[in-house]
Amino acid sequence: MRKSLFGIRVVTALSSRVVTTRVAAVALAVAFASQAAAQTTTKELTVVGRLTPTVEAGGWLIVADYGKYLILNARAYQGEAWFREGSAVEATGEVRQDVMTAQMEGVPFQVRSMRARGRGAARDTGARDVETRNGGTQTGGAAAPAGRGVTRVVVEGDATVQAQPDTAILTVAVVTQNASASEAQAENASKTDAVVRAVKAAAGPGAEVKTSGYSLQPQYAYKEGAPPTITSYVARNSVTVTTGELSRVGASIDAASRAGANSVDGLSFTLRRDEQARAHALAEATREAVSKARVIADTLGGRLTRIVEVQEAGAARPIPLYENAAAGRATMASQAATPTPIESGSLEIRAQVQLVAEVETKE
Repeated sequence: MRKSLFGIRVVTALSSRVVTTRVAAVALAVAFASQAAAQTTTKELTVVGRLTPTVEAGGWLIVADYGKYLILNARAYQGEAWFREGSAVEATGEVRQDVMTAQMEGVPFQVRSMRARGRGAARDTGARDVETRNGGTQTGGAAAPAGRGVTRVVVEGDATVQAQPDTAILTVAVVTQNASASEAQAENASKTDAVVRAVKAAAGPGAEVKTSGYSLQPQYAYKEGAPPTITSYVARNSVTVTTGELSRVGASIDAASRAGANSVDGLSFTLRRDEQARAHALAEATREAVSKARVIADTLGGRLTRIVEVQEAGAARPIPLYENAAAGRATMASQAATPTPIESGSLEIRAQVQLVAEVETKE
């Protein structure tokens, strides 16, 4: 009986241990299940950082100080003016640990709302809170009517305006030649001094006269089987005159010729005070760009809603008009009594702009 009772007691004890073990296993499984459920339960999170494109085309990240977040629904926000690389944004949404993407450069993040921050928000008229619900996009500003969409277009404007030059730049030279280097130099110095005094008087008190070049070069004779020999020396002294009195340019050339200058190296006209002409060209280029955007909008059956961005693509400085230097030398060679006629003509100033506009179209 003791043995029987002992055996029963043993069986009873073993059964208790089995039951206890099974209960513990069930409790542990429940705990793991609760923990897994807690992990899969998403919580709303606000991320502040800068927009950065992913390595693979089409993806976007929010790079914060504490990590990178891969925007799962970036397309919903790419129409906003502030949505571009480097923009500071604040986004609210959920981390999706159950999502696997080909662009695993950051934590998968389903954005519910996003807005620009800082100076970019103040600068861009499109810096509005954007909230996505049920796959659609709503904006905090004026939303497009139902059945209509927004398309962004990029156009360029180009304009050229005519302007009268206000400055003439004349370069004359004295060229002398002599078998002696010192004689060529001395003769050149005497004639150049006379030329400088003559052009200063002819160009007027506001003219700028300066030396722009000087050279003294030996001239060689070449014979077969013998080394080259120096036959003479040529001295050259160039003087540049810059004046705002265009009517005195012809008289300055004549005065320089009479004083001993025997070469006109160049004559050009330019516009020093070009601010007004450049502003006019820029305004015309902008008007042309806006007109192009309106034409595109009309062609698409929509309307131009707003200008997102305008950039000056390039503004050309006034192109100087050059007279023929050879013709100038010929004029000096002919000692005609008739004053040298000079016509300055007009200059061309060009401006270009690039414009980004939003067009509301029918979907």
